Amino acid sequence: MSTTIDQAGTYSLGNRTVRRLGYGAMQLAGPHVYGPPKNPDAARAVLREAVELGVNHIDTSDFYGPHITNQLIREALHPYRDDLVIVTKVGARRGEDASWQPAFSAQELEQAVHDNLRNLGLETLDVVNLRAMFDPFKPAEGSLEAQLDALAGLRQRGLVRHIGLSNVTLQQVKEAQKIVPIACVQNMYNLAHRHDDALIDALAAEGIPYVPFFPLGGFSPLQSDALSAVAAQLGATPMQVAIAWLLQRSPNILLIPGTSSPIHLRENLAAARLHLPQDMLAQLEAIATPAR
Repeated sequence: MSTTIDQAGTYSLGNRTVRRLGYGAMQLAGPHVYGPPKNPDAARAVLREAVELGVNHIDTSDFYGPHITNQLIREALHPYRDDLVIVTKVGARRGEDASWQPAFSAQELEQAVHDNLRNLGLETLDVVNLRAMFDPFKPAEGSLEAQLDALAGLRQRGLVRHIGLSNVTLQQVKEAQKIVPIACVQNMYNLAHRHDDALIDALAAEGIPYVPFFPLGGFSPLQSDALSAVAAQLGATPMQVAIAWLLQRSPNILLIPGTSSPIHLRENLAAARLHLPQDMLAQLEAIATPAR
């Protein structure tokens, strides 16, 4: 099947090949990623349309909701297409006040894997990202050895195929690679937040995908006169330009823009058609706040 998003290319993720434009399911849960959505039928419809449009990489977690997003994915898409790769996360849990709290013990990680399996309707998870929670909102140094050892054990039991990392530093990635092969790294990164430039380049050299969350700014969408100006020149939306910039930033970047809107879904995927010439890339570089 030839689709618009084929123009974004493909990249290896674990032992699979996925299209570089995927879908992040976080926004399908209720406000603050907690509780059910107002319209579950609409959420399921967005998931079905994403797959119909060629998406074969969906990012999720059982702590979205909690449980809600994975249940919606199963209801909408199970039995899954053979080419669909579902990536999930463990390492956190939700408090009754919707807070994000660490769930880092071996027992909690195993329970999280089983929760993901049950709610997604799977016997084995394609990729499980360990989300570091030394600081819930940004990478912070700390040893992940015990947690990775626990996940490696689950991998040996056949519950997990591949292990990735989320919310981590370059040093943590290097230390993790001594324990278990790392399939991908998922951190916050976008046109305005460039703190992982060195990490992206290091992973690209090893053929490891980097998956930016909040590629469009997250709960505070990217806003910039330069971004709007480039979008106007291309007859595109600012968010489409932000996606196109990420696709051109490095071939190992896999994108998972999320939305609960079919219109925004189609707009996001249509960004695969865009090509940013050097003069526009220069304009966009002025937006960045890199830490180099």
